[in-house]
This record gives sequence, C-alpha cells and structure tokens, in this order.
Amino acid sequence: MPQFQVDRRAVLGLGAAACAAPLAAAAAQFTASGMVWQANTSAFPTAVDLSAHYVFFTPDEAAFIEAACARLIPADATGPSAVQAGAPLFLDRQLAGEYGKGARLYMQGPFGKGTATQGYQARWPPAGFHRAAIKAIDEHLTRNGGAPFHRRAAADQDAFLKDLEAGKAELGGEVDGKAYFKLLLQNVMEGYFCDPIYGGNQGLAAWKMIGFPGARYDQRAYVLAYNQPYPLPPVGIGGRPAWSVKG
Repeated sequence: MPQFQVDRRAVLGLGAAACAAPLAAAAAQFTASGMVWQANTSAFPTAVDLSAHYVFFTPDEAAFIEAACARLIPADATGPSAVQAGAPLFLDRQLAGEYGKGARLYMQGPFGKGTATQGYQARWPPAGFHRAAIKAIDEHLTRNGGAPFHRRAAADQDAFLKDLEAGKAELGGEVDGKAYFKLLLQNVMEGYFCDPIYGGNQGLAAWKMIGFPGARYDQRAYVLAYNQPYPLPPVGIGGRPAWSVKG
C-alpha cells in the first residue's frame, strides 16, 4: 500500500478552519446582533446628550424609574439623589443600546430559576426584563383601584421596594420580582457611579463624594501620600472643559 506523510500542523490548521465558520455563525445567532467584537476597531463611547428626552422608556416607565431611583438613592447631606445624578437617563440609554439587547449575554433556553451564585438568568435581555417587570409592577399595584408606584407616598414606595427585594411581592406571570430588584439596583448604582459620558454621575458628583480621581492616567506622585486628601478634581473619559482647545 502507498504510504502518505501527514503533517500534523496542517491537519490541526484544517480542523481549526472547519470549526471557525460554524462557531462564528453560532456566536452571531446567540447575540442576535452579530459579533460583539471585531479586530482593529475601537469602541470609544459617544457622549449622551443631556438635553435629549428618553429614547427607550415610555412616559409611564420613566415615571416608575425616576420614582424608584429617588428612593433607592435619595439625596442627603452626603450627596445627590440618583435622579439628580442622572441615573434614569443612564438607564434609558443603556437599555436602548447593546446592553439592553443582551448582546454579550447567552440568551438561549432552557430557562429556569437560577441560584444566588449564578449570573443573569432572565428569559428577556435586560431591556425586556425592565419593560416586563415595570408592567407587572404597575398591574400589581393598581389592581383593585390602587395607585401606581410613582404616585404613592415615599414610605409606601420604600415598603414595596423592600417587599420586592425580599421576594414578597407576587407579581404573577414569569416576572421574578426579587431578580428584578437586583437588576434595578445594580443598574441604578451603575448610573450613579458611571463615567459622566454615559449620562449618569452628572457633574462628577458621585466621584467627588467618595474622592475618586476618575480617569487620570498618572498617579505616581500620590501613591505614597498616605492619609492625605487627594488634591486634584476628578476627570471623566471625555476630559475636562478647561482642557478643550479654544480657537
């Protein structure tokens, strides 16, 4: 019989090439928006227009989100409320974008109740989860003539949010109230402490409150300055207005 010399490197190369196309197609299908990363491309964020209206939330959804943000992080002597810091606008833009679509999440079934140690388990991407949960909350609270969340007294709003966090609010259907509270609180905190370019932490108020320097690139002069206040103001990704080139 004739003998053939087989190059192991060539065989492995053919195997990798054969697998690449199906894997790429599967990844595009899972994200529902194509590949989430491309080589030799940048993803510098576009600054949120603070004067623009909501692009994702409906008026009723925005009313709930603003009221919930005001109770989750209220204003006090330490710092501004989540609403004052722009967290609702941050949520709106995040849910209208790739995060809201679940572009980096595995969103195929089967769906089941996750454990406390597992990550995101909802059957909807984050935008869909917010929309379904807010609708379920409104129906739950207005049943039998009750007032919607944003029209209730602060004490009543706090009580409901505590029930939601503890899993005591039976929203019905497929919406897990406890899981939604976890997502809502996470997103509100992200909006409160994010870089201002994303719409939240307006005026760098949250960073000033905790003494966070932000996106300053060189901290060597302060590494060994123990027990001394940081002397410089925080800086966002977009820099400071004072650094802008003036014609």
